[in-house]
Amino acid sequence: MSGDLLPPEIVRQACAIPFRRHEGRLEFCLITSMNRGRWGFPKGLIDPGHTLEEAAAIESWEEAGLRGRVIGSPLGSYDDFKWGKMLLVTGVLLAVESWTDDWPESEQRKRMFCDARETGRRLARAAQQRLLAEALLQLDGA
Repeated sequence: MSGDLLPPEIVRQACAIPFRRHEGRLEFCLITSMNRGRWGFPKGLIDPGHTLEEAAAIESWEEAGLRGRVIGSPLGSYDDFKWGKMLLVTGVLLAVESWTDDWPESEQRKRMFCDARETGRRLARAAQQRLLAEALLQLDGA
């Protein structure tokens, strides 16, 4: 179902899968959640007037201090439930171009870059592990 045709009670979110190539190897960026400290990818609401890609880039900056560009097609979506609402979360690849040690949520979150195996091990949510698997397929073909 297209995001534009969703019933109003379903809220759309963007999930960035940030990656970089460092010393010849592929690495992904994880952040901790604010409440439980679980590892995951930056994600957040797609505000009115923003595209999926714009929202993913905004969340990457606010939650992880990353700047980059979204590449490829969406990796897939998953359902979530938060704030008493059903969420439809869509993942996209974000090619990290730069990062900073001071970002809007740096006092509330930790950030780490790690290889694909470690990323998969640390991800708290199975749905985000599936997005990682799809990311690896897309990046392998690039």
